Amino acid sequence: MPPEREQLEADVLIIGAGPAGLACALHLANLIEQHTQASKSPALSAENIYVLEKAREIGAHQLSGAIMDARGLRELVPDFEKTAPLDTPVTGDAAYYFTENDSWKLPITPPPLQNHGNYVVSLNKLVKWLGGLVEKKGVNLFTQFAGRNLLYDKAAGRNGIAGVLTEDKGVDKNGKPKDNFTPGYELRAKVTVLAEGPRGSLTKELVNNLKLDGLNPQVYGIGIKELWDVQPGRIDTGYVAHTLGWPLSSDLYGGGWVYGLRDNRVSLGMVVALEYHDPLFDPHEAFQKFKTHPFVKKILEGGKLVRYGAKTVPYGGWYSMPRSYMDGGLIIGDSASLLNSQRLKGIHTAIKSGMLAAETIYEALCSGDTSEKALSAYKTKLENSWIKKELWEVRNFHQAFHGGLWTGLAKSGIQFITGGRGLVDPMHSEAGYKEYEKLNRDRTLVDQSTRFRGDGKLTFDRLTDVYHSGTRHDEDQPCHLIVLEPNICGDRCVREYGNPCQYFCPAAVYEMVTDKDGPKLKISAANCVHCKTCDIADPYQIINWVPPEGGGGPNYEGM
Repeated sequence: MPPEREQLEADVLIIGAGPAGLACALHLANLIEQHTQASKSPALSAENIYVLEKAREIGAHQLSGAIMDARGLRELVPDFEKTAPLDTPVTGDAAYYFTENDSWKLPITPPPLQNHGNYVVSLNKLVKWLGGLVEKKGVNLFTQFAGRNLLYDKAAGRNGIAGVLTEDKGVDKNGKPKDNFTPGYELRAKVTVLAEGPRGSLTKELVNNLKLDGLNPQVYGIGIKELWDVQPGRIDTGYVAHTLGWPLSSDLYGGGWVYGLRDNRVSLGMVVALEYHDPLFDPHEAFQKFKTHPFVKKILEGGKLVRYGAKTVPYGGWYSMPRSYMDGGLIIGDSASLLNSQRLKGIHTAIKSGMLAAETIYEALCSGDTSEKALSAYKTKLENSWIKKELWEVRNFHQAFHGGLWTGLAKSGIQFITGGRGLVDPMHSEAGYKEYEKLNRDRTLVDQSTRFRGDGKLTFDRLTDVYHSGTRHDEDQPCHLIVLEPNICGDRCVREYGNPCQYFCPAAVYEMVTDKDGPKLKISAANCVHCKTCDIADPYQIINWVPPEGGGGPNYEGM
C-alpha cells in the first residue's frame, strides 16, 4: 500500500536552483513586490514560490568553466558588481593549437573566444550568492529534495503538469523503509518550471511523454574540470586560453581550457562531444593527458589539485530546443537547449530565460490562466529577445563539426559569413550514442589492467579525482542508476561495443566483472557525480539516471 503523502500547494514550483531557476525566482519575486506596492493587494506573494534543489546546499552541484558574459546578470541585478562573487575580469585571451609536444598560438583569437568585458567566475559561488538574494525576497528554497516524478494534469482539456512528487527518504538498498523513513511530498503548483540543467530526469520524462522534441535530437558534450593551486607567476590573473588539437584527434569535436584565477588558482578542463566513434575512448584519460602537454604542465608543476568535477553540456542549439511550454509548465536554461556552443557560454542565456519565464508566469497568475495558450507567451518572449538573435546565428554550428574538425571549421566559417545559415539550413544530426562503431568481438571482456592510472602528482585515476569532487551518498539506498535490461550488458554489449560505460563515465561507476555465469555489470553508484553521461551515451539507451536521495552527490565548492 503506498504511503500517505503530505500535500503542499504553491503558485509556482521551480525544479533546480541553478542560474536559470534562481533568476526565475528572483525576477518573479521582484515583479510580485512591485505588483503588491502598486495595487496594495496581497493576492500574489513570494512565499508562494517554491524552489526545489537536490544538492545538500545551494550551489553544491553547480559546475562550469566558467567565463560569464554578464549581460543576463546585469539585467537581473543591475548593480551586481558591488556584491557578486566575481573572481576576476578577463584580462587577456588566446587560442592555441596543440600538437603532442608543441603549441601554436593563433595570430588572431577567433571572435567567439574573445572575452573582453567578461568575468571568470565560480558558478558554485555565483549561485550561492543568487540563492541568498532569492531567500531575502521570501521565496521558499528547499535543499536536499529531488523531484522524482512529475504530477500530470488530468483536467478536461489540459495536457500538462501540476507539480512533482519528491523522493522517499530513508529507504534501504532493497527498497525497504528504514527507521528514519519519510515519504516524499506531493508538491502541486499552478505553474511548474523545469530548470534542471542538461538531461534533467523530469525534463526527459516530460519531453518523451508529451512528445515535445525539437527538430533535431539533443546532442551533448562531457566537460571535465580540475581546480589547482599553482606556484606564483605561472599564469596571469584573468588570462584565458582555449585549445584545439592534441590529445584529441581531428575526428573528435572538443578542446581544452586554462583560466588564471585570483590567488594563484587555475581552472582547467576539457570538453568532448559525446558522439565519437570509438566505444573505448576515455574522455577522462584524454583530459589527464592534456595536462602533460608542455604548455599546461609548465603551469601546473609544483602545484596541488584542489577540486574535480564533471558535467554534460547541451550542444544542439536552437534546432534541438524542445517545445518549452505546456499546460501548467515551462522549461528553461540548459534544459531548454539555450547554450551557445560556439562561445561555450550559457550562464547569461540561462538567467535571461529565467527572467522571461518569470514575466510569463506573472502575467498568467494575474490573469488566472496558466494554460498552454497563456504560457506560450514564453516562446514569443524568447523569440523577441537577444537570446534568439544570439542562438539563431549559431543554429547550425555544432552540426557543422559532425564530419570532423577541419570540415567543421570550413563549414562554420561559411556560417559566420551567412549569419548562421551555412550551406544547409537546418543541418540535421543524429543522437550521439548512434555514432559508435561496433567492435564485433567475442564475449571476452576488454582487459582493464592497462587502463591509465596517472602519476599521482600531475595526473590521476578516476577514483582519486572523485575523492576531490566531495561526492557523498548514503550507500544503503536504492541504486539511482537503473539498468532496464541488464542481460544486454553481459552479452550483447561485450561483443558489440566492449562495454563503453567503463570508459565514458568520469567517476568509475561502472565495472564489468566475471562470475560463474559469465560477465556482468557492477555499479558503484556512490561514486556518481551526477553528470548524466551514462544516461546520454549508453549505446542501447537502457541506463536511466534518476535522482538519488536528496543531499547526495558532489560538493563543487569554489567550482
